[in-house]
Amino acid sequence: MKKSTKVLLITVSIILTIIIGLTVALGAVFGDKLKAANSIEKLSDGLYYMEYEGDYGFDEFLSNGGAKNQGDVASYIVNFLSGGFVELEGEEVSFDFGCSTLTTQKTGGSYVMGRNFDYTGENPRAMIIHTKPENGYESYSTSWLDFLGFGSDFVPESMSDKYMSLASVYVPLDGINEKGLCVADLINGDSELTAQNTDKVDLTTTTAIRLLLDKAASVDEAIKLLEQYDMHSDIGSSHHLSISDSSGRSVAVEYIGGEMIVTDTPVVTNHYLSEGEKFGIGNEESHRRYNELMKKSDSTLTTDDMADCMESVSYPNITQWSVVYDIENLELDFYFQRQFDSPLTFAVENK
Repeated sequence: MKKSTKVLLITVSIILTIIIGLTVALGAVFGDKLKAANSIEKLSDGLYYMEYEGDYGFDEFLSNGGAKNQGDVASYIVNFLSGGFVELEGEEVSFDFGCSTLTTQKTGGSYVMGRNFDYTGENPRAMIIHTKPENGYESYSTSWLDFLGFGSDFVPESMSDKYMSLASVYVPLDGINEKGLCVADLINGDSELTAQNTDKVDLTTTTAIRLLLDKAASVDEAIKLLEQYDMHSDIGSSHHLSISDSSGRSVAVEYIGGEMIVTDTPVVTNHYLSEGEKFGIGNEESHRRYNELMKKSDSTLTTDDMADCMESVSYPNITQWSVVYDIENLELDFYFQRQFDSPLTFAVENK
């Protein structure tokens, strides 16, 4: 079910106390950032919510060439959050995670996508992120705060820690945008790293998700966008992306031997789905979840039905969140740590 992975530590805390005091003199530089930091609220133990409206520097990130690894992402984020005053680097730490997605038709028309994020962390800390970029689509996404690398005791509750949490915008693990595009990151079936190396702008796995949420309205647009960039595994493992849209198309995007391969599929877990020599590589538990969800792939489901499907392939103390995306109504029901009787519901405003 799980694969050993690595993520590079983002070290920004040194600069933040100074930055927070500059609201008057440097309001034009820090205004959107401080507003976003002030928006962060605690929804429950280990779960936080943030609104980020305005410029979070992603277009500049792309125009500067993107990043080949999470350390480069960290350096850019530090530079952006500090207004260009500070540059820092990162170092590696390790994580394990595995996930499941299912896309099927919804009762009454349109489509619905379900997603589990499975991770064996001891201190659950997730951030639901509502972004409204200046040059992109409104979206909701979710980030696991451990992946920012701020340490096991980090919680975004003081002003400085809230400011540090703005980095989570660059580390989304799943989400939906105002056009109904849904995307999720899942670990794949082996340890092959993706490291494309042409003259294209570079992306890591999570910055690719940010790109798609901000810029793609459909699966076709998402594929065309990804073809324009060099992909790099950003936490030291093989990944595939599960992408669905309002037409009902659902695909897995995998990278094998440096080549991007797209496979139409309603279900993605943690083994290879591309036809060829790697087809099916992954552990037995991944195949079990895949087979269980495939039984529902031709069904017409309500959002509650989809939540039941996600619960059926979830794990106590491992499934950190489940989310059901109502692609037609641009709503999502978020279930933290298998609390399937108490969803948090959010809606895209720009419908």
